[in-house]
Amino acid sequence: MNKRRLLAIALGLIVSACGQPDAPIFKGIDLTGAEYARGFNLKDIDGHSRTLDEFKGKVVVVFFGYTQCPDVCPTTMAELAQVKKSLGAEGDKVQGIFITVDPERDTPELLKAYLASFDKSFVALRGSDDETRMVAKEFKAFYAKVPGKEAGSYSMDHTAASYIFDPQGHIRLYEQFGKTGPQALADDIKALLAGH
Repeated sequence: MNKRRLLAIALGLIVSACGQPDAPIFKGIDLTGAEYARGFNLKDIDGHSRTLDEFKGKVVVVFFGYTQCPDVCPTTMAELAQVKKSLGAEGDKVQGIFITVDPERDTPELLKAYLASFDKSFVALRGSDDETRMVAKEFKAFYAKVPGKEAGSYSMDHTAASYIFDPQGHIRLYEQFGKTGPQALADDIKALLAGH
């Protein structure tokens, strides 16, 4: 084999190695480039309109739920609070957003008390029935009222997952409830904070 051919092969290997950046292997479902879950515009518990743009610079974790949820919602919020705390100073760059799918019962006062029990920095958003439906549609999130056994009682079926945005405000990950756990969520958030 002549020297010119060996040099060409060596250069080819170097170029191909340089062209493979260390892409993170996320634990959650990678939604990078998705053309949905592009944002929200809902009121917080103080009546102020909030949008995704105001949280740029932070990893934003959006979850659709309701305060009377018996298991999925409190577990998800508790895990997010645990992850945020485990990140130390970097945890200040993580923003939890809770969008209620039950605005009928989830009053601002109830939402404030609910989220404060997990992390005081978490933001609760609520809209009218139409606004909630529109935001859920944008995120491809499901929810439905399920009548209870007693007259007038009900529960809510809903998507059991978190939508995670990078610090530039782009949707990146879909973390399904019960599939990954707090450590996997922490690893994915760290990767996004590192610029992956």
